[in-house]
Amino acid sequence: MKQPVFTGSGVALVTPMYADGRVNFEMLGLLIERQIAAGTDAIIVCGTTGEASTLDDREHLLTLTYAAQAIRGRVPLIAGTGSNDTRHAVSMSMEAKRCGADALLLVTPYYNKTNQAGLVRHYLTIAEAAKLPAIVYNVPSRTGVNIAPETYLELSRHPLIAGAKEASGNLAAAAKIRSLCGDELPLYAGNDDSIVPMLSLGASGVISVLANVAPARTRELCALWRNGDIKDSMSLQLAMFPLIEALFCDVNPIPVKAALCMMGYNVGECRLPLIGLDDAKLRLLHDALDSAELLCQDASAV
Repeated sequence: MKQPVFTGSGVALVTPMYADGRVNFEMLGLLIERQIAAGTDAIIVCGTTGEASTLDDREHLLTLTYAAQAIRGRVPLIAGTGSNDTRHAVSMSMEAKRCGADALLLVTPYYNKTNQAGLVRHYLTIAEAAKLPAIVYNVPSRTGVNIAPETYLELSRHPLIAGAKEASGNLAAAAKIRSLCGDELPLYAGNDDSIVPMLSLGASGVISVLANVAPARTRELCALWRNGDIKDSMSLQLAMFPLIEALFCDVNPIPVKAALCMMGYNVGECRLPLIGLDDAKLRLLHDALDSAELLCQDASAV
């Protein structure tokens, strides 16, 4: 039985930026302290929500180094180091280890894609080179590649393949993954609208966009489930559903960065080619935050 890198709520943290596009490290530190104060169980840096695809290698590693120094071992730091180039993913993963990462988040190879045998070789090559626990990340809507349940089974046999972030939206596939792999592959919900359904299938927690704006509530949702308070966990999932929908009214992380700005955290806009929300979506997001009572509260308490 493998021990999960974390259980509960892991935040897929945004990368705050100044108006000129530079990484805002001071704001990054503030966001990290807010997450830890709210009880977030792990912090994922330089993933999809962290705009890793538009960070150059220097910025990527500086961000990881700053995050490791700010976290100071209080919760696991999981570094997004995936690439469609296995050599580049190996290099970035080894550098992430030197920066202080506790584990890796590795998206499936995109654009050039690969078959299932290539996925196995890709992931095992990275894990064996970096010597860090690796969470594989399946998000076919972005990458055009899906990890088959049988491929998960093969990957789960390696001691450093420590989990899977499933963002395919396919609960039947998640059930089959759990059936095949059991406790040899800790599973994480990759979509905030299905945290409870994934927990019901035995997931260890969530890697969450929602936790950027509501860290305490996202952690509570997971903790209630783990403590057997299934009804209350489900109620909280449903109560947060309008906000979750608003946070995905456009391409992530456009809405979540706009939401944080509305809450008083000036995290800036996304880098091109992502652009800001139109007026209708801004109103939708504002109303969802207002209904969730997230606009006027002390951010550390929500």
